[in-house]
Amino acid sequence: MSLSGKTMFISGASRGIGLAIAKRAAADGANIALVAKTAEPHPKLEGTVFTAAREIEAAGGQALPIVGDVRDGDSVAAAVAKAVEQFGGIDICVNNASAINLGSIEEVPLKRFDLMNGIQVRGTYTVSQACIPHLKSGDNPHILTLSPPVRLEARWLKPTAYMMAKFGMTLCALGIAEEMREYGIASNTLWPRTLVATAAVQNLLGGDEAMGRARRPDVYADAAYVVLNKPARDYTGHSLLCEDVLLESGVRDLSAYDCVPGAELGLDLWVDSANPPGYTGPPA
Repeated sequence: MSLSGKTMFISGASRGIGLAIAKRAAADGANIALVAKTAEPHPKLEGTVFTAAREIEAAGGQALPIVGDVRDGDSVAAAVAKAVEQFGGIDICVNNASAINLGSIEEVPLKRFDLMNGIQVRGTYTVSQACIPHLKSGDNPHILTLSPPVRLEARWLKPTAYMMAKFGMTLCALGIAEEMREYGIASNTLWPRTLVATAAVQNLLGGDEAMGRARRPDVYADAAYVVLNKPARDYTGHSLLCEDVLLESGVRDLSAYDCVPGAELGLDLWVDSANPPGYTGPPA
């Protein structure tokens, strides 16, 4: 498997999972065009689009940092045009940009509802739409959207606003899979079984205690790497879980991704267990 020479266009990769995915591809020598809003340091969030670009280049890739808003069609079109001008095309599109608020319908104001659905749903649609003309001539073209399987059991239909935004990403990705099947462009979704150690977990989901029950972002990056190396014409329309992808690829020890060895892992939304069915831990 290798992404050497491939060009990835990724949204929201200033930090966390998106940056980890970009750096994993960069280790092969991939070109990374990253679009994000963070041009200046944030008091609660590490990293900007420019510091991320430096990390990507240090990992072995070429980086093109672009300040832009995935909700703005003109901004996205300009960013894609810059990427194509710089690198000659696009082979991979990763929809990573996301906003989170876990409040109920009584707690989430319309402004925040619009933000989440704008970034998640409109952003996924806009970025994918802008990349598709170039993916049609890409090498093993993939769209990967970081969103969960659609679960319609009662317990998973809340929190309403965030659920709508994340399920909207998945429905968009699955629709694209069918519309682009004839062109050989893969479109899949990817989601972790457990909490992943990111700024959102640190700031919104329990601080150091939650981080201690999380897996490292590498679990997402390594799984994404496996998916993006699959044959695009055949491997499309799937809602995937990171740990399942890794086990199927030959990884035998998921505990290697744990932030705190032996800690009880916190489950992410829309999954039932920290490990795939039948997984009993690393080999003795």
